[in-house]
Amino acid sequence: MVVRAGRSQDSKSSELRQGSWLLLWIFLGGIALVGVYSALFLVLMAREGQSHSWASSLYWTITTMSTVGYGDITFTSDLGRLFSMLVLLSGIVLFVVLLPFTVIQLIVEPWMDRREAVRAPRRVPASLEGHIILVGLDVVTQSLVRRATRSQRPTVVLVDDVARARRLHDEGYRAMVGPLDSPDTYRRAGVDRAVMVASPQADTTNTNVAFTVRQVDKDVVIAVTAQQKASVDVLELAGADHVLQLAPTLGRELADRVLGTTGRPHVIGSFGETQIAEGAARGTPVVGLTLAEAQRQMHPRVRILAIMRLGSLRPLTDDETIDEKTTLILAATMQDLDAYGAEFGKSPEAERPVLILGGGKVGQAAAQELARIEVPYTIVESVPGKVPSHLNVVEGDAGDHETLRSAGLDEASAVLVATPDDDLNVYLTLYCRRLRPELQVITRATYERNVATQYRAGADSVLSYATIGATALWNQVGLDHRVVIAEGNELFPVPIPRSLAGTALPSRRVYDETGCRIVAVTDSERTLLPNLEQIPSRPGDELLLLLGDRHSERAFRRKYPQRKAPHPR
Repeated sequence: MVVRAGRSQDSKSSELRQGSWLLLWIFLGGIALVGVYSALFLVLMAREGQSHSWASSLYWTITTMSTVGYGDITFTSDLGRLFSMLVLLSGIVLFVVLLPFTVIQLIVEPWMDRREAVRAPRRVPASLEGHIILVGLDVVTQSLVRRATRSQRPTVVLVDDVARARRLHDEGYRAMVGPLDSPDTYRRAGVDRAVMVASPQADTTNTNVAFTVRQVDKDVVIAVTAQQKASVDVLELAGADHVLQLAPTLGRELADRVLGTTGRPHVIGSFGETQIAEGAARGTPVVGLTLAEAQRQMHPRVRILAIMRLGSLRPLTDDETIDEKTTLILAATMQDLDAYGAEFGKSPEAERPVLILGGGKVGQAAAQELARIEVPYTIVESVPGKVPSHLNVVEGDAGDHETLRSAGLDEASAVLVATPDDDLNVYLTLYCRRLRPELQVITRATYERNVATQYRAGADSVLSYATIGATALWNQVGLDHRVVIAEGNELFPVPIPRSLAGTALPSRRVYDETGCRIVAVTDSERTLLPNLEQIPSRPGDELLLLLGDRHSERAFRRKYPQRKAPHPR
């Protein structure tokens, strides 16, 4: 049971015993007062020449003490009226003050304590296993909880404040309260039965968390975030298995979404040896072809998993025509992707430059990734000296047309909007889309709720800090690796349901029922199998590779329920 700060369980029990005796004495005292007052009532009434029974005296005493006072029996003398006031005042003290206060202390407060204990427990049930322990809650771990819920993976949010634990419980989270630097807290959280401890706190707090958790359990996976690059080594020494720098990760993901102007595919993720890449159709020989025709012209080991247009998935049908605004989602080995780029790209034409609006950690990471893949860039930053000197930067207001022109807007192929302010990003997206309607605009969002707004503002692609961070953490669990295709749409593997064994591929029925697209079948190593005409009729270690958003994933898991997620330890 949750107890208040500074009050031990023994002191609570002692207070309860003392309160019980107090309630008993109040009750007995009340009976005694009623008896004495009833006797005095009879005496005083006799002096006034009035005769009443004991029943009438008890009736008058109780109605007067309870402040009801019907007025059907009254005194006429001053002494009788003074006595009436004494009875009334003592009744107020007894029934309005002492008795309610004692009842609150002995009945109401313990009940509220028990209720609060349920809302803010200090340990998890012994039956809970295979769960993820989240140290604190932010936009990233909120997204991770939603993903875990869809995958039937339990989560526990650990906080050190009782009031916040109660609020989280009321919001639907499984919250537990305890000091974050205490080994006992993690023992009570069932760390020996958990699959991962994830902490998005400050670097110093994460160091203490990792060190404390590793003291309790040597095997649990510990994933923490790092705000400073210098903290990575320290966190690893403290016991963290995975140290994630989410801002640089988001910057690289944004850079990977730049389609460029040469038709060369950009890798955005992988499953085993299979690389997942985006390739712009613009200016390549596949423009004007149907999907069936394009697939026949490609190497058999290069597979089109999906096509997108302006950030939205399009039907993957043989007669779907590829146009200048189409983006192909390809699956192949790195060698086969290079061969695809050589065949369908426009080499040796150089890539046109990319503008990066915002020179923070995300913008700098995007610039470094573009430099690595030999794409020219220019950062636009309003704060002088914020961007290191080795990066190409123009200092000025990104909302000023002259600043953007001096940075190369007229020659750019794409704009990355990478500031941490979602409102500003919506403004800059609208502004750039108005200045150059044909420009590719890729936008960063901090909160998932602002993604739809940025698409409406004209963004071709939007990636949120919450989604990229949650995906990076989730992939450390090692259960079902995911690749973000576009904000809200992911590739993820699931065991083959028995009811789908032998179903023809692609399955229109599954898409109509759930909204999920079955794009491939993988082996146990998550490597895509060659093109199959139907799902294996005797599922073994194979997995279905699905593409969908959170709503379609939830619908698929509801329609084709999976076994409870195993405890991998």
